[in-house]
Amino acid sequence: MDRRKFIKAIGATSLITGGALVSAPVVHAKKTIKWKMVTTWPKNFPGLGTGANFLAKLIEDMSGGRMQVKVYGAGELVPPFEVFDAVSAGTAQMGHAASFYWKGKSPAAQFFAGVPYGLTGQEMNGWLYHGGGMDLWKEVYAPFGLVPAAAGNSGVQMAGWFNKEINSMADLKGLKMRIPGLGGDVLKKAGGTPVNIPGGEIYSSLKSGAIDATEWIGPYNDLAFGLYKAAKYYYYPGWHEPGTSLECTINKKALEELPKDLQSIVLQACRVSSDELTAEYTARNASALQTLKTKHKVQVKRLPDDVLENLRALSEEVVADVASKDPVTAKVYESYHQFRKQAIAWSNVSERAYLNAREL
Repeated sequence: MDRRKFIKAIGATSLITGGALVSAPVVHAKKTIKWKMVTTWPKNFPGLGTGANFLAKLIEDMSGGRMQVKVYGAGELVPPFEVFDAVSAGTAQMGHAASFYWKGKSPAAQFFAGVPYGLTGQEMNGWLYHGGGMDLWKEVYAPFGLVPAAAGNSGVQMAGWFNKEINSMADLKGLKMRIPGLGGDVLKKAGGTPVNIPGGEIYSSLKSGAIDATEWIGPYNDLAFGLYKAAKYYYYPGWHEPGTSLECTINKKALEELPKDLQSIVLQACRVSSDELTAEYTARNASALQTLKTKHKVQVKRLPDDVLENLRALSEEVVADVASKDPVTAKVYESYHQFRKQAIAWSNVSERAYLNAREL
């Protein structure tokens, strides 16, 4: 009887096999991997902030809950323009931004965001994934301990909001405009003053007169910021950013410490998130433009042909000058430039020809 009681007592954790007592294996729950993502965008801002949220949730879902990513909006954990350094240092494992903000780290970084009169969003993805662009992007970020990934594309942006009409190049002289990256360098060459401020400060700066004009993204985000309340004229096309890629930066050490399947999940989640955000912009920009025109009576105006032609000429000079800064930037520029030439030749008989025909 005592023997039976003893066996019953240990039966939950042991097995009797061939007269020997064998301990059953103890199963330990796997620890959830928790990452931080810092962004240059306001918390939960439509498209940009929500795109970062989507990516974080996707990683959690695809990993079956093995990974959790907490998203911090601009200024919550680090200032918006310190995202690059924070991920490089390991303060956060991921960052969500646009690479032209980091031209001070490497002039070549700008080519992976938006180049004036450069690639459209569709062409940009072609260069990144099938034209060698992604390999070059990794090469540029490697010295900083970062792995880059595309995280969406805004498509062709608007030229921006202005408190005065732009009828000639003379109207750009002395203009204080929020415009980052290579587009800002072109404005400076045209006699304007580029100002680089984070998105969360744009409305107040435009409303107060601290700046005379601003570009942001397009109707979807511009409507959300209420920029129509701060400026009268809304110009197109976005010559400065014809297809801006957003980026997700990943701390290389943190990524390599993950199991192989989770590494793949993180990178593939970025790719899925990129497609999702690109589609969102295409859909939301169309409806937001209609709202701006019909409900808010915004004056949507096209930049004059001579202004666009002069800006194109200045853009070519600026981009070529940036490309001459160092061998890495020259290498990136050459790849981008060659792909652009091929893309134009194809677009002329495909996208451009079709769009022209659709308007007949």
